[in-house]
Amino acid sequence: MLNKQHIIDRFLCYVKIDTESDPKSNTTPSTKKQWDLANKLYEELMAIGMTDVSIDDNAYIMATLPSNVDHEVPTIGFISHFDTSPDFTAANVNPQIVENYDGSDIVLSKDENIVLSPNYFEDLLLYKGQTLITTDGTTLLGADDKAGICEIVTAMEYLIQHPEIKHGTIKVGFTPDEEIGRGAHKFDVEKFGADWAYTMDGSQVGELEYENFNAASAKVTFKGKIVHPGYAKGKMINSMHFATEFITMLPQLETPEHTEGYQGFFHLHDMSGRVEETNLQYIIRDHDFNKFEARKALMQKIANDMNEKLGKPIVDIEIKDQYFNMKEKVEPVMHIVNIAEDAMKALNIKPLIKPIRGGTDGSQLSYKGLPCPNIFAGGHNFHGRYEYVPVESILKATQVICKIAEITQERYK
Repeated sequence: MLNKQHIIDRFLCYVKIDTESDPKSNTTPSTKKQWDLANKLYEELMAIGMTDVSIDDNAYIMATLPSNVDHEVPTIGFISHFDTSPDFTAANVNPQIVENYDGSDIVLSKDENIVLSPNYFEDLLLYKGQTLITTDGTTLLGADDKAGICEIVTAMEYLIQHPEIKHGTIKVGFTPDEEIGRGAHKFDVEKFGADWAYTMDGSQVGELEYENFNAASAKVTFKGKIVHPGYAKGKMINSMHFATEFITMLPQLETPEHTEGYQGFFHLHDMSGRVEETNLQYIIRDHDFNKFEARKALMQKIANDMNEKLGKPIVDIEIKDQYFNMKEKVEPVMHIVNIAEDAMKALNIKPLIKPIRGGTDGSQLSYKGLPCPNIFAGGHNFHGRYEYVPVESILKATQVICKIAEITQERYK
């Protein structure tokens, strides 16, 4: 039986360490503070009895739990990231614990009138009677993906303490900078040595995902010319007006707040501007590769058409691919998804097989030769002040890891 308080204490310890990543940095990890948790995890893996524990110069952590059976079993892995999103502050996280949640509003901050309400976040009602860990309304929580790390470390600890649970060799890996799209960039798949792996980076209990967005970023720059406004006729070029025109020329309903399921989008997530220069930062997402390519082409065409109409290079656009849909790499080895599905069913967890409206390290790792579906870690409302995680969900995800290990060795007897 997993110790609930032990898991709570471990999770709280992780989230109180600020590991926010920085997309503007060129180092790996992108922030020095990620080392604080990385070094702690290295020591913790050593302490619980893992072997071959390593941490490299870029803070990638790997460790091994040796097989305890005498027959050949494929080596499986479990992976999570320890950075948190730069979308919202992770400094001074002050978690709140709500015991036996009754389905009512949760006041996160009385002083600032910040309320986590099931009237807006309906998923809360799935967890009535459970123990919730929330923010205090001023930071994110960091369940993405410190819940996943907690689950993996706890599962390994439990398997070490319970050798009666039979399993093959298990590898674990923890990565920096997943939130800025670089988590798998320097991940050494050959060193990791697994035949396949699972990222513990999903949300709701039961989530099991092997499809994700194709993803790209776009930086659109508009050049203007500043002149005293009293003498500006025929001379001033206001870059902000052209940026506004560009925004309105994209499909207005193809944005995150208007899409779901397999529907892709254009997401304007940052903008800054003055008369002389305005910058727009977009992410482009679609599950279908042809539609993904069409989205990139549309943005390029709008920029080209604006320049042609204006008769000068006012608009510059730079589009960079980030990652691709892992479905192509996982479908040929669907038995690895089936094992995870069977593990959930054995624990009376209803599998929710659906596409990820985002990406994980697993999408890039799958293209590097390590097929890597994604499993729920339990958190909700990631990247903001309304983030929360039910403790019971962390417990269930931990049990799923153990059960996958057990079922895998059974299949290969």
